[in-house]
Amino acid sequence: MESARKKLKISDRNEDQNVNASQDNSGSSDLDALAKSLLEIEDKQCDALLQLDYGQNICYVYNPLDYAREIHKDFLAKFCKGPKKVLLLGMNPGPWGMGQTGVPFGHVQYAKEWLCLKGNVTKPKKEHPKRLITGLECTRSEVSGDRLWSLLKELSGKPETLFTNVFLHNYCPLFFLKDSAKNVTPPELKVKERSDLEKICNVALVDTVKLLGVEHLVCVGNYVAEKSKLALGGAGLENIKISTLMHPSPVNPAANKGWREIAMKQLTESGVIQYLKAQE
Repeated sequence: MESARKKLKISDRNEDQNVNASQDNSGSSDLDALAKSLLEIEDKQCDALLQLDYGQNICYVYNPLDYAREIHKDFLAKFCKGPKKVLLLGMNPGPWGMGQTGVPFGHVQYAKEWLCLKGNVTKPKKEHPKRLITGLECTRSEVSGDRLWSLLKELSGKPETLFTNVFLHNYCPLFFLKDSAKNVTPPELKVKERSDLEKICNVALVDTVKLLGVEHLVCVGNYVAEKSKLALGGAGLENIKISTLMHPSPVNPAANKGWREIAMKQLTESGVIQYLKAQE
Protein backbone atom coordinates (compact mmCIF):
# COMPACT_ATOMS: atom_id res chain seq x y z
CA MET A 1 0.00 0.00 0.00
CA GLU A 2 1.07 3.51 -0.70
CA SER A 3 2.47 5.18 2.41
CA ALA A 4 0.79 8.25 3.87
CA ARG A 5 3.99 10.21 3.37
CA LYS A 6 3.85 9.61 -0.38
CA LYS A 7 0.16 10.47 -0.48
CA LEU A 8 0.79 13.73 1.34
CA LYS A 9 3.75 14.66 -0.86
CA ILE A 10 5.71 15.97 2.10
CA SER A 11 9.03 14.20 1.53
CA ASP A 12 10.63 16.95 -0.54
CA ARG A 13 12.21 18.93 2.31
CA ASN A 14 14.37 21.10 0.04
CA GLU A 15 11.33 22.73 -1.49
CA ASP A 16 9.87 23.54 1.94
CA GLN A 17 13.15 24.99 3.15
CA ASN A 18 13.52 27.18 0.06
CA VAL A 19 9.97 28.52 0.42
CA ASN A 20 10.41 29.31 4.10
CA ALA A 21 13.78 30.93 3.51
CA SER A 22 12.40 33.25 0.83
CA GLN A 23 9.43 34.18 2.99
CA ASP A 24 11.63 34.83 6.03
CA ASN A 25 13.88 37.13 4.01
CA SER A 26 10.88 39.26 3.14
CA GLY A 27 10.25 40.39 6.68
CA SER A 28 12.50 38.77 9.27
CA SER A 29 13.93 42.17 10.26
CA ASP A 30 10.51 43.03 11.72
CA LEU A 31 10.82 40.27 14.33
CA ASP A 32 12.72 40.89 17.54
CA ALA A 33 15.02 38.24 19.00
CA LEU A 34 12.29 36.59 21.09
CA ALA A 35 9.88 36.27 18.17
CA LYS A 36 12.64 34.92 15.91
CA SER A 37 13.49 32.28 18.50
CA LEU A 38 9.84 31.27 18.80
CA LEU A 39 9.58 30.97 15.02
CA GLU A 40 12.65 28.74 15.03
CA ILE A 41 11.02 26.46 17.62
CA GLU A 42 7.85 26.33 15.53
CA ASP A 43 9.73 25.59 12.31
CA LYS A 44 11.70 22.79 13.97
CA GLN A 45 8.46 21.34 15.34
CA CYS A 46 6.72 21.50 11.95
CA ASP A 47 9.68 19.95 10.18
CA ALA A 48 9.71 17.00 12.58
CA LEU A 49 5.93 16.54 12.42
CA LEU A 50 5.94 16.54 8.63
CA GLN A 51 8.36 13.62 8.64
CA LEU A 52 5.83 11.37 10.39
CA ASP A 53 3.57 8.86 8.70
CA TYR A 54 0.00 9.46 9.90
CA GLY A 55 -1.49 6.35 8.35
CA GLN A 56 -3.75 5.63 5.43
CA ASN A 57 -6.76 7.48 6.85
CA ILE A 58 -5.01 10.87 6.86
CA CYS A 59 -4.92 12.09 3.27
CA TYR A 60 -4.22 15.80 3.83
CA VAL A 61 -1.86 17.55 6.25
CA TYR A 62 -2.10 21.35 6.34
CA ASN A 63 0.71 23.48 7.74
CA PRO A 64 -0.55 27.07 8.22
CA LEU A 65 2.89 28.22 9.41
CA ASP A 66 4.05 27.57 5.85
CA TYR A 67 1.29 28.81 3.53
CA ALA A 68 0.02 31.53 5.94
CA ARG A 69 3.53 32.46 7.05
CA GLU A 70 3.23 36.17 6.27
CA ILE A 71 0.22 36.60 8.54
CA HIS A 72 1.76 34.44 11.25
CA LYS A 73 4.94 36.51 11.21
CA ASP A 74 2.90 39.70 11.38
CA PHE A 75 1.22 38.25 14.49
CA LEU A 76 4.60 37.50 16.06
CA ALA A 77 6.05 40.88 15.09
CA LYS A 78 3.15 42.79 16.65
CA PHE A 79 2.47 40.78 19.77
CA CYS A 80 5.48 38.63 20.74
CA LYS A 81 7.79 41.38 21.94
CA GLY A 82 8.66 40.31 25.46
CA PRO A 83 8.22 37.65 28.16
CA LYS A 84 4.65 36.41 28.72
CA LYS A 85 3.34 35.46 32.14
CA VAL A 86 0.37 33.61 30.65
CA LEU A 87 0.30 31.26 27.66
CA LEU A 88 -3.15 30.43 26.35
CA LEU A 89 -2.67 27.05 24.67
CA GLY A 90 -5.02 25.54 22.11
CA MET A 91 -4.87 22.05 20.63
CA ASN A 92 -4.34 22.52 16.88
CA PRO A 93 -5.69 24.63 14.01
CA GLY A 94 -9.24 24.45 12.72
CA PRO A 95 -9.81 24.70 8.96
CA TRP A 96 -11.64 28.04 9.17
CA GLY A 97 -9.55 29.69 11.89
CA MET A 98 -5.80 29.25 12.21
CA GLY A 99 -6.06 27.05 9.14
CA GLN A 100 -6.74 30.24 7.18
CA THR A 101 -4.81 32.89 9.11
CA GLY A 102 -1.86 31.16 10.77
CA VAL A 103 -2.99 32.63 14.13
CA PRO A 104 -4.17 30.44 17.04
CA PHE A 105 -7.97 30.44 17.14
CA GLY A 106 -7.48 32.83 14.22
CA HIS A 107 -11.04 33.90 13.44
CA VAL A 108 -10.69 35.88 10.22
CA GLN A 109 -12.73 38.89 11.30
CA TYR A 110 -10.80 39.37 14.55
CA ALA A 111 -7.48 38.78 12.79
CA LYS A 112 -8.26 41.54 10.29
CA GLU A 113 -10.30 44.05 12.27
CA TRP A 114 -9.07 43.75 15.86
CA LEU A 115 -5.51 42.47 15.53
CA CYS A 116 -5.09 44.36 12.22
CA LEU A 117 -2.99 41.59 10.74
CA LYS A 118 -1.93 41.58 7.12
CA GLY A 119 -0.28 39.17 4.73
CA ASN A 120 -0.78 37.00 1.70
CA VAL A 121 -1.31 33.26 1.74
CA THR A 122 -0.18 30.60 -0.68
CA LYS A 123 -1.60 27.09 -0.96
CA PRO A 124 -0.92 23.84 0.89
CA LYS A 125 1.01 21.30 -1.14
CA LYS A 126 -2.10 19.16 -1.28
CA GLU A 127 -5.41 20.98 -0.84
CA HIS A 128 -8.83 19.42 -0.39
CA PRO A 129 -11.41 20.97 -2.76
CA LYS A 130 -13.79 21.34 0.20
CA ARG A 131 -11.19 23.01 2.45
CA LEU A 132 -9.74 25.73 0.25
CA ILE A 133 -7.32 28.23 1.72
CA THR A 134 -8.17 31.88 1.02
CA GLY A 135 -6.57 33.49 4.07
CA LEU A 136 -8.00 36.82 5.22
CA GLU A 137 -10.51 36.66 2.37
CA CYS A 138 -12.19 33.58 3.86
CA THR A 139 -15.89 34.16 4.52
CA ARG A 140 -16.41 31.13 6.75
CA SER A 141 -16.54 31.67 10.51
CA GLU A 142 -15.02 29.40 13.15
CA VAL A 143 -17.28 29.27 16.20
CA SER A 144 -14.49 28.42 18.63
CA GLY A 145 -12.42 31.39 17.52
CA ASP A 146 -15.42 33.70 17.57
CA ARG A 147 -16.26 32.77 21.14
CA LEU A 148 -12.70 33.02 22.42
CA TRP A 149 -11.66 36.25 20.68
CA SER A 150 -15.00 37.88 21.53
CA LEU A 151 -14.32 37.30 25.23
CA LEU A 152 -10.69 38.40 25.01
CA LYS A 153 -11.73 41.60 23.26
CA GLU A 154 -14.46 42.23 25.83
CA LEU A 155 -12.01 41.84 28.71
CA SER A 156 -8.97 43.59 27.22
CA GLY A 157 -10.50 46.30 25.07
CA LYS A 158 -7.47 46.48 22.81
CA PRO A 159 -4.84 43.98 21.67
CA GLU A 160 -1.96 45.87 23.30
CA THR A 161 -3.56 45.28 26.70
CA LEU A 162 -4.08 41.58 26.09
CA PHE A 163 -0.60 40.88 24.79
CA THR A 164 1.25 42.75 27.52
CA ASN A 165 1.28 39.58 29.62
CA VAL A 166 -0.51 37.00 27.46
CA PHE A 167 0.28 35.08 24.31
CA LEU A 168 -1.69 32.51 22.29
CA HIS A 169 -0.16 29.34 20.96
CA ASN A 170 -1.09 25.83 19.81
CA TYR A 171 0.16 22.49 21.08
CA CYS A 172 0.26 21.19 17.50
CA PRO A 173 0.59 23.59 14.52
CA LEU A 174 -0.82 21.19 11.88
CA PHE A 175 -4.30 19.96 11.06
CA PHE A 176 -5.34 16.73 9.44
CA LEU A 177 -8.12 15.72 7.04
CA LYS A 178 -9.53 12.45 5.79
CA ASP A 179 -10.34 12.04 2.11
CA SER A 180 -13.92 13.05 2.96
CA ALA A 181 -12.58 16.39 4.33
CA LYS A 182 -13.45 15.35 7.88
CA ASN A 183 -11.16 17.03 10.37
CA VAL A 184 -9.12 14.65 12.53
CA THR A 185 -7.81 16.09 15.80
CA PRO A 186 -4.61 14.80 17.46
CA PRO A 187 -6.44 12.70 20.09
CA GLU A 188 -8.35 11.02 17.24
CA LEU A 189 -5.17 9.75 15.59
CA LYS A 190 -4.23 6.11 16.06
CA VAL A 191 -2.13 5.32 19.12
CA LYS A 192 1.26 5.01 17.37
CA GLU A 193 0.79 8.12 15.22
CA ARG A 194 -0.54 10.11 18.17
CA SER A 195 2.36 9.06 20.40
CA ASP A 196 4.94 10.12 17.81
CA LEU A 197 3.21 13.48 17.38
CA GLU A 198 2.98 14.09 21.12
CA LYS A 199 6.69 13.44 21.68
CA ILE A 200 7.54 16.20 19.23
CA CYS A 201 4.87 18.60 20.49
CA ASN A 202 5.87 18.08 24.12
CA VAL A 203 9.46 19.10 23.39
CA ALA A 204 8.31 22.19 21.48
CA LEU A 205 5.93 23.17 24.29
CA VAL A 206 8.68 22.97 26.91
CA ASP A 207 11.00 25.04 24.72
CA THR A 208 8.27 27.64 24.16
CA VAL A 209 7.40 27.92 27.85
CA LYS A 210 11.06 28.39 28.76
CA LEU A 211 11.64 30.94 26.00
CA LEU A 212 8.65 33.11 26.92
CA GLY A 213 9.17 32.86 30.67
CA VAL A 214 5.63 31.53 31.17
CA GLU A 215 4.34 31.38 34.74
CA HIS A 216 0.80 30.18 34.06
CA LEU A 217 -0.35 27.86 31.28
CA VAL A 218 -4.04 28.06 30.43
CA CYS A 219 -4.99 24.93 28.47
CA VAL A 220 -8.04 25.10 26.24
CA GLY A 221 -9.60 21.68 26.66
CA ASN A 222 -8.76 18.58 28.69
CA TYR A 223 -6.51 16.95 26.09
CA VAL A 224 -4.12 19.91 26.04
CA ALA A 225 -4.14 20.10 29.85
CA GLU A 226 -3.26 16.42 30.16
CA LYS A 227 -0.39 16.63 27.68
CA SER A 228 0.92 19.87 29.14
CA LYS A 229 1.14 18.36 32.63
CA LEU A 230 3.09 15.41 31.27
CA ALA A 231 5.41 17.60 29.19
CA LEU A 232 6.20 20.18 31.86
CA GLY A 233 6.37 17.61 34.64
CA GLY A 234 8.80 15.51 32.61
CA ALA A 235 10.98 18.59 32.07
CA GLY A 236 11.02 19.42 35.78
CA LEU A 237 8.98 22.61 35.33
CA GLU A 238 6.84 21.97 38.40
CA ASN A 239 6.64 25.64 39.34
CA ILE A 240 4.46 26.58 36.37
CA LYS A 241 0.77 26.72 37.17
CA ILE A 242 -1.53 24.84 34.80
CA SER A 243 -5.26 25.48 34.59
CA THR A 244 -7.97 24.40 32.17
CA LEU A 245 -10.36 26.54 30.15
CA MET A 246 -13.38 24.80 28.68
CA HIS A 247 -13.03 24.38 24.93
CA PRO A 248 -15.44 26.74 23.12
CA SER A 249 -16.10 24.29 20.29
CA PRO A 250 -19.76 23.83 19.30
CA VAL A 251 -19.05 20.09 19.34
CA ASN A 252 -18.92 20.44 23.12
CA PRO A 253 -22.56 20.48 24.37
CA ALA A 254 -21.61 22.27 27.58
CA ALA A 255 -20.01 25.10 25.59
CA ASN A 256 -23.31 25.67 23.78
CA LYS A 257 -25.11 26.25 27.07
CA GLY A 258 -23.18 29.36 28.09
CA TRP A 259 -19.48 29.09 27.34
CA ARG A 260 -18.79 32.74 28.17
CA GLU A 261 -20.12 32.46 31.71
CA ILE A 262 -18.23 29.23 32.34
CA ALA A 263 -15.02 30.68 30.90
CA MET A 264 -15.32 33.83 33.03
CA LYS A 265 -15.71 31.68 36.14
CA GLN A 266 -12.68 29.55 35.25
CA LEU A 267 -10.49 32.53 34.41
CA THR A 268 -11.47 34.25 37.65
CA GLU A 269 -10.87 31.20 39.82
CA SER A 270 -7.46 30.59 38.24
CA GLY A 271 -6.43 34.22 38.72
CA VAL A 272 -5.67 34.66 35.02
CA ILE A 273 -8.37 37.25 34.46
CA GLN A 274 -6.21 39.96 36.02
CA TYR A 275 -3.78 39.64 33.10
CA LEU A 276 -6.53 40.01 30.52
CA LYS A 277 -7.71 43.39 31.73
CA ALA A 278 -6.12 46.82 31.64
CA GLN A 279 -4.30 47.52 34.89
CA GLU A 280 -6.10 50.18 36.91
